Parts: sequence; C-alpha cells; structure tokens
Amino acid sequence: MSAMTATAAAPSTPSPALAPKGERTRQSILDRAVDLASLEGLQGLTIGRLAEELGMSKSGLFAHFGSKEELQIATIEAASQRYITEIFTEALRQPRGYPRLQAICDSWLSYIRRSVFPGGCFFAAASFEFDSRPGPVRDRVRQMMDDWMHALERSIRMAKDEGHLKDDVDPAQLAFELNSLFFGANFAFYLRDDQQAIERAERAVLTRLQALKK
Repeated sequence: MSAMTATAAAPSTPSPALAPKGERTRQSILDRAVDLASLEGLQGLTIGRLAEELGMSKSGLFAHFGSKEELQIATIEAASQRYITEIFTEALRQPRGYPRLQAICDSWLSYIRRSVFPGGCFFAAASFEFDSRPGPVRDRVRQMMDDWMHALERSIRMAKDEGHLKDDVDPAQLAFELNSLFFGANFAFYLRDDQQAIERAERAVLTRLQALKK
C-alpha cells in the first residue's frame, strides 16, 4: 500500500511536540524547503541555497541531507504529507461515495485558492519540471502522481459501488478529466492570474459529476 493510499485510508500524523528535537529540526528545514521549491523549482533546491535561506551552515544541512538529490527526495516526501493532509483529511470525514468524491474535488480546489504551497500546486509544478528528466527525483514525483490518480480513481469507484454514479462511468477516464481540470485551474490561477479560475473549475467539476449521478 502506498503512502498516499495508507494516509487516505486513515490519516494520522504524530504530534510535533512528541517528536525528538532532531526530527523537529529536520521537519522545520523541510517545511521551508517545500515552500522554496514550490516558488523556485526542485532543480534549484540545493543545500547551499537552502542554507542561505535558513541562515544555516552547509555543514549543518549536510548532517540532515547528504546530497542535493537526497534533499530533493526528502522535500517531495514532506510536500506529499502536506498535500495528503490538505486534500484528504476533511474529505474522509464525509460519507462514502459521491459526498466523499465531491469533498475531495472541493478540497483540491480550496487548497489552490488558499495557496497551501506559495507557488501553487507543488506536484503540478514538479510534474512539468521533471517530466523529461530521468532519475530518482522524477521517479518519486511520478510515484506520487500515480498514487494521487489511483486515490482519485478509487473514490470514483467507491461512488459507483455505493450506487451514486451511473454504471457505465469509467473511473480512470473520469479521474483523468477531473485532474485535468485541477491542473488547468492551477495554471490559470497562478500563471495567468485569473481570479475566476477556481470558480470556473468548481462549476466544471460540479457539472461533470452531476451529469454522471444516478
């Protein structure tokens, strides 16, 4: 079971107050790394750049991350936890089926509107940045996107199983369409500064889902 699948099924995050000091320090470093990467890109995230941002020595950061690649992958993992919390925590409190599917869609668009990542969707940006860059960083971004699409497909399949969606709905096709609307909204809201982008996406998602209800 993937990290996203497991968290989506039963989200649980240890209290920061209970974490050892070293782990809390690492987490605070990664929180800043995530924000910095969302603004400047993962490729530009280096130990030297992060040390400058945090006012730390490079040697201090090397104690936590031994290489640029290790830092990038740890940053992806930290971003995934923020992503999962924002998208799934509230949605999973909704009843199974269509209400939960709608809540996931609402949570995704709300997460963009609230700038959970200051540069927009971390994984939309990382997907475009690394789509043609082979290596472990690309592999981890791809795995996260695969996990997200599988989670979205699963929520659609659950809505079908509950009898809320038409029998001929293809979960993979609908997940593709919804994700395309999400990424399109992110692009329009952040790159084009379209302040109506989220509302347009909300209407498009609602129209599509309602057309498929039984």
